[in-house]
Amino acid sequence: MKTKDYLSRIADALEILARGSTAPEPFRLGEADAYHWQGESGTLLAVKKVSRVPLRMLRGIDQVKGILLKNTEQFARGHGANNALLWGARGMGKSSLVKAIHADVLEREGFERLVLIEIAREDLETLPVLMRAIAGQDARFIVFCDDLSFDSGETSYKSLKTILDGGLEGRPENVLFYATSNRRHLMPRDMIENERSTAINPGEAVEEKVSLSDRFGLWLGFHDSDQDNYLAMVSGYAEFYGLAIDAETLRARAIEWAATRGARSGRVAIQLVRTLAGEEGKAV
Repeated sequence: MKTKDYLSRIADALEILARGSTAPEPFRLGEADAYHWQGESGTLLAVKKVSRVPLRMLRGIDQVKGILLKNTEQFARGHGANNALLWGARGMGKSSLVKAIHADVLEREGFERLVLIEIAREDLETLPVLMRAIAGQDARFIVFCDDLSFDSGETSYKSLKTILDGGLEGRPENVLFYATSNRRHLMPRDMIENERSTAINPGEAVEEKVSLSDRFGLWLGFHDSDQDNYLAMVSGYAEFYGLAIDAETLRARAIEWAATRGARSGRVAIQLVRTLAGEEGKAV
C-alpha cells in the first residue's frame, strides 16, 4: 500500500472516531402523542395526525383486540406487560388495531402518558440508540414496527433480539415493542429450509433465525375471514358511517365485491364501504 493511501485511511478512521466521541445533544421529547423515528439522523419526527380508525369500528377480531387492549392498559398504568407480535392474514386490521388501541387509551383517564413511535424495518439497527434516548423520559412508549420481516442475508434482526430480551442493557421498563407481520416466525419458509439444508448444524442455524419471535410475550394470530365474519364487518362499517342502504342490497354488494377482489378481509370490507359512501355523496 502506498504511503499516501495509508495516511488517507488513517485520517478517515480518526474522523470516524472523532464523530463517535462527540457527546450527543440531550434528548427532548415534544408534546405530540405519536412520532416517526428517523434512524439516519437519530431524531423523532412528530406526527400531527395519525391515520387510524376508532377502536369500536374494528370488527371480527374481538379476541385479539381484547388481549392487546388489556396488555396496553397494564403497561400504561405502569404494570407488567409483554411485547406483542401481531401476525397473520393481510388486511385483517393488525396495524389498525395497534393505532386504535393507542388512541383509545389516550382518550381515557387513569393512565400515564403513552407515546407511539413508529420505526421502519430498515432502521432497526438504530433501535438501541432510540431505546437509550427514551429510557429516561417521563412517559411510556410503544415502539411500533409495521410489516416486520427479514430476508436472506439480513442481520438487523440481531439488534432487535438483543433489545427485546437477552442483551446487557435490555429493554427499558418504560418501553414496549409491538410489531405486525404476515409471517409467524418473521422469516420466509424457504429461508428457514435453506438454513436446514446448508448449515453445518441445521438445528442451531434454524433456531438462531426463528428465536426472534420467542422474544414476544404475546403472539396474536389474525386469520382469513369466513363469509359470515366478512359480512358482519361490512354491516358494522356501514352502520358506523350511517350509510342509507338496505341490508339485502348491502349483502349482495358485499358478496360481489369480495368475489371481484378474490379475498374477504377487513381491508376489503372498508374499501367497499368507502365506495358505497362515495355513491351517497359522503366522505369516510
